[in-house]
Amino acid sequence: MTPPAAAAAVEAEGRHGITHALQALQAIVMRELFKFSQQTGRLVSALVRPLLWLAVFAAGFRNVFGVAIVEPYDTYIPYDVYIAPGLVGMVLLFNGMQSSLAMVYDREMGLMRLLLTAPLPRSWLLFSKLCATALLSVLQALAFVVVAMLLGTELPLFSWAGLHALLALVCGALMLGALGLLLSVHIKQLENFAGTMNFVIFPMYFLSTALYPLWKLQESGAEWVYQAARFNPFTHAVEWIRFALYGKDPGIAPWVVLGCLVVFFVVACWGYDPQRGFGGLAKRGGGPA
Repeated sequence: MTPPAAAAAVEAEGRHGITHALQALQAIVMRELFKFSQQTGRLVSALVRPLLWLAVFAAGFRNVFGVAIVEPYDTYIPYDVYIAPGLVGMVLLFNGMQSSLAMVYDREMGLMRLLLTAPLPRSWLLFSKLCATALLSVLQALAFVVVAMLLGTELPLFSWAGLHALLALVCGALMLGALGLLLSVHIKQLENFAGTMNFVIFPMYFLSTALYPLWKLQESGAEWVYQAARFNPFTHAVEWIRFALYGKDPGIAPWVVLGCLVVFFVVACWGYDPQRGFGGLAKRGGGPA
């Protein structure tokens, strides 16, 4: 084969490879969307948790507790406005962990092994799963925001800052979805899922700024809680959304979120390597490969 012909063949193969990869991405995302459309109870359960906090807990304390004039706010705000970004984060967190359960289930049923035998890089297949998870998380979070606004929570969404908040929302969904991927490497059976999640979801949520500002924690003397919240990546995801909503500089929050996203995803890909984590899981009783 002459050099020009060889170059043309390589270019055609590259184009075919890109097309194949995009088709795989579309197929995986559409499969997750179709599954979600058949599970109306999943959307309801995703909205019930944060709406319960907003409609009951926050409403009860609306006129009792508020947040003083502190960044990113320019005025005193009611408590329900403060916790709204944290409740959006709750939706992202729970759906990210739900994706971990789906991965464990698919692995036990053999669907994950079938997917990972596709002639594509394993990292691309996991990235496609991550994109599908993030898309579902964002859709559920937006549904919650709509209902929250109907309940009277005032959020500055219709501005240029709203686009920044949407970017923060997507990045937070990707980070928490990558954490779900990472956890699915180590959860070997469905029976272990609930216990593992209790040691992930609740500490991440309550040791964060979702329900109270960092300065309140420090002022109350709860130094260890304050330090734990400072180093909690979920705190930075919530703060990025919160500051973006009001057009303020989120500081290091975007870098922490993006850094954790990369770390979680790379370690998850390493764990799903057949010579390491995923191969080991199969040998320990995850079923035939």
